[in-house]
Amino acid sequence: MTRFARDTSGLAAVEFALIVPLMLVMFFGTIEISNGVAADRKVSIMTQAMSDLTSRYTSVNDTDMSNFRAISVAMLTPYSATGLKSTITEVYIDPTSGVARAQWSKGDAVRKDGSTVPVPAALIGKDSAGKIIANQYLIFSEVSYLYTPAVGYVMGKAGVTLTDQTYTRPRQSTCVFYSPDTACTTK
Repeated sequence: MTRFARDTSGLAAVEFALIVPLMLVMFFGTIEISNGVAADRKVSIMTQAMSDLTSRYTSVNDTDMSNFRAISVAMLTPYSATGLKSTITEVYIDPTSGVARAQWSKGDAVRKDGSTVPVPAALIGKDSAGKIIANQYLIFSEVSYLYTPAVGYVMGKAGVTLTDQTYTRPRQSTCVFYSPDTACTTK
């Protein structure tokens, strides 16, 4: 019995059998979390690019919007675009009330014309007297993506919804009107 208690042969095999499951979970977890972080970064880049592309125009139409969407899908590569939803909205800030309202909206989650849009107070321009500056428009881009992990044991098989939103100011004119409009509107 004493000889059996002192016998250490096979100890490494037992330790290995106890540690392998933990090592595998850590290995695949690291891969899944790294892929999730990479996908989240791509969502942020897509959001910024869509808003930036729109803000560079004085006028956009349906063809431009579908091109912006195609560009954003290409940016998502190598991830599948199955769970991707994106929306671009032009926002007008009312100088009397400071309320931001949608002027036009295109994409997967369209905002109704005239509906309120949350805008951070720091983006609303004010003069030296603290009054809101007139004729302020913003391009508001929203992207949502359902990232589905390959293994799913660490992050969940249902996936994780990654979202981002960004605002840019029109660069070439006061607003970016949606064709066939030919002037800035306030709804």
